[in-house]
Amino acid sequence: MKTLGEILISKNPISEIVMGNHALVRAMLESGVKVVTSYPGSPTPEIAEGIRSIPKDKNPMYFEFSVNEKVATEVAFGASMNGHLSTVFFKSVGLNVAADSFVQLGLFDLIGGMIIVLGDDPGANSSQNEQDNRHFSKLSYIPMFEPNSPKEVYEMFKEAAKISKDLHMPIILRLTTHVCHAKEKIDFDKLIIEEYDYSPKFDNFNAPHIPIAARALDMKRKSLKRLDIFKNITQNSRFNEYIDNGNKNKGIIVTGLPYLSLLDVLEYSKEKIDILKIGIVNPLPEKIIIDFLKTHKEVKILEELDDIMEKDIKSLAFDHKIDVKIIGKLDIEDWIGEYKPDKVYEILRKTWPEILEKIDINIPEIKLNPRPPQLCPGCGHRSAFHAIKYALKDTDITVADIGCHTLGFLEPYNMGQVLLSMGHSTSTGAGLSLFNKTRNVVAFLGDSTLFHAGIPGIVNAIFNNHNLTLIIMENGTTAMTGHQDLPSIGKNFNGPSEAIPIKRLLESLGVKFIKEVDTYNQKKLREYVIEALNTDGFKVIIAKHPCMLKLTREQRKKGIFKNNKVEVTSKCDHQYICISDFGCPAYQITPEGDVWVQEDLCIGDGSCIQTCPTNALSFKIVSKGGDKQ
Repeated sequence: MKTLGEILISKNPISEIVMGNHALVRAMLESGVKVVTSYPGSPTPEIAEGIRSIPKDKNPMYFEFSVNEKVATEVAFGASMNGHLSTVFFKSVGLNVAADSFVQLGLFDLIGGMIIVLGDDPGANSSQNEQDNRHFSKLSYIPMFEPNSPKEVYEMFKEAAKISKDLHMPIILRLTTHVCHAKEKIDFDKLIIEEYDYSPKFDNFNAPHIPIAARALDMKRKSLKRLDIFKNITQNSRFNEYIDNGNKNKGIIVTGLPYLSLLDVLEYSKEKIDILKIGIVNPLPEKIIIDFLKTHKEVKILEELDDIMEKDIKSLAFDHKIDVKIIGKLDIEDWIGEYKPDKVYEILRKTWPEILEKIDINIPEIKLNPRPPQLCPGCGHRSAFHAIKYALKDTDITVADIGCHTLGFLEPYNMGQVLLSMGHSTSTGAGLSLFNKTRNVVAFLGDSTLFHAGIPGIVNAIFNNHNLTLIIMENGTTAMTGHQDLPSIGKNFNGPSEAIPIKRLLESLGVKFIKEVDTYNQKKLREYVIEALNTDGFKVIIAKHPCMLKLTREQRKKGIFKNNKVEVTSKCDHQYICISDFGCPAYQITPEGDVWVQEDLCIGDGSCIQTCPTNALSFKIVSKGGDKQ
């Protein structure tokens, strides 16, 4: 059985079943990409894991996880300006962070070429919204490809990379969650890694590359000229597909993953419907769209999220005086969620009820107990939340941030009552503290998010002397997206690096009140929170404990994991603090009301033991043979 790394660097043509994110890595290699940057975020992290699977001595690409998406974009931009084909990838809302630099990219002559891979998230599977980043493509004058499958990811990236190098322009490849994670058998081409001239090729002749005053207008003019050239490519792209079923009454224009859903649904249609599948969504292939509109009486626009194609296509029909009924989104639900087959079925039923019969699917009702998202067994955040909530009044205000600790807003912790974006918590907390003399404000911030976007808010709180308490939840990794490294731990994707300890960073910024404590020491953490709440100004508590999921995995690999367990003794009087207050999922209740420990979930960390008011929890002593002593 081949490893992923062996598949990705196979020099011969090869056919393999791979996920979209891994197909992208092979496309990078075949295209000659030299620099890849990212900030981790679903649905794109497996791209980095694909790169990691390639032995370092056989990998022609430099890769880094940058501290945020803006920095990642700028590193890739700099590499392209120096003549190296570069790629940056991140999740949908990461583009908001990168936007200040991203919207400028189209103005520059990117001599190496540059591809921006976006992991958009219809359905908000792992994001705080389901924003449609096609808007950014139009805003920045940057072309956008939209694949519908892993095979198209592979083929479109190679096509985009070639065009980007030829025209010296950035190009976006917009993936969505199911395209990233779907698997498909793909016929990969031969991999040729040629001798490469790594010497810097920055263009001094046309420098300075500075978009200010009249120069910015000239740069915009050049950007628009490149986009005009690209329109010819769009018109003749092999990724546009016309399925002519001979129906001149009804046609559908579609792009991306909804195309595959549409094919599934139309198997149940009473009519054969003509389909125009669009592969490049900005700029649109206007001529073939106009021809399609002219030859059909009614045309349905099928697109996830916003009505971007719908508006452009309606404009084309108006400008060319085409007598056609264009049907776009019909109600609010058409703007929301992924266009999986069931949703596309309902949309077409609303559009043309006569072509689809109502399908009655009789699924036996299965009653399942509610299962909310949970922090992992042993998670230091659970111990921290349990301690902190006893230091706060019911009227105090807590501000959440992005990370595993966001789950603190759920029962039984109720920590974090507002969430805006990564790194917002200190600044939002500062705003909540203004004119506020009666309610304490406590903000939470993860350690990875601190380096990503949290530092400006801290600087602002010091600069303007805001009165709030910031609790930094330090677990030593970017846990939610796959345990990527962060600047405080002394290593990065490529090896050892200079560590930036959080406490030292805060001291250098001028924070006067800093306390540091392991979250398993609940008593001390509670005391520190109470002290902070009784102190004016900006205060920081670093609540530390390693991510236990990551730590126990590493211990198991090294053979040093101690398989301890906790047990409930006869002292238990059924107060259920371990369940209703501490909330560890390892604790269960029998039908008779007794508490017991599900040992498959218990990792024996013991953070729960201190929470029991009757001291009914203790470590279960296990012999080497596994029997209780």
